[in-house]
Amino acid sequence: MKISDAVLDVLSRAHTDGPRLSLFEQLDRSEYLAVDKVLKAAGGKWNRSAGAHLFPTSAADAVEALLLTGEVCRPQDFGYFPTPAPVVEKLLSLADLRAGDEVLEPSAGRGAIAAEAARTCPVDCIELLADNAQHIANAGYARSVTVADFLTLPAEPRYDRVVMNPPFARQADIDHVTHALSFLRSHGRLTAVMSAALTFRTNAQTANFRALIERSGGSVHALPDGAFKPSGTAVRAVLVTIPAP
Repeated sequence: MKISDAVLDVLSRAHTDGPRLSLFEQLDRSEYLAVDKVLKAAGGKWNRSAGAHLFPTSAADAVEALLLTGEVCRPQDFGYFPTPAPVVEKLLSLADLRAGDEVLEPSAGRGAIAAEAARTCPVDCIELLADNAQHIANAGYARSVTVADFLTLPAEPRYDRVVMNPPFARQADIDHVTHALSFLRSHGRLTAVMSAALTFRTNAQTANFRALIERSGGSVHALPDGAFKPSGTAVRAVLVTIPAP
């Protein structure tokens, strides 16, 4: 069941508390019925006494799955999903790697992007999960592999390119990309896979990030629906390119 961007926008502003989801805004009847239909399909039932839709488990997790996929599906962990080869190819084309460029891939997973980038340039990887980091180290294409939470690392503006597919849940992709910009040299460029929710969410964090893209002369490139199905997820994504601030 596909969900319209108008409904997704309403859901992005909903308040969740445990199994409860509340809509603190006035919707006309047709808008409310469209939202209610999606919430029911996702397992949320209107409870008059609670004044909210109640889910059998976490309402926040249920809504996050709707926002990231644009369709009703089973909530799942969207923190890590390998980047399929066609997406890697397009991302690196936008990155415009030049021989000798120093490249960083934060939140590198098992190195699907880094492996291709290393054909042209020296690549440093940062990865939270030790097993994934060991996989990259064993493969031998990365110049270095650091096991760390990328968001805790201090800025080090020494890279010509940052290429990345960060975690999406709870708009973590915006936090990761914003932090990654501080690792670019003055002439550098960042290219990232990001949630398609970037194109329709209207909260302050998203609006500020879209303003940053525009202010920097960056761009957003659509990916087809289903681009990540080879990785076992229905998550919808875009590619974002941002020159160094």
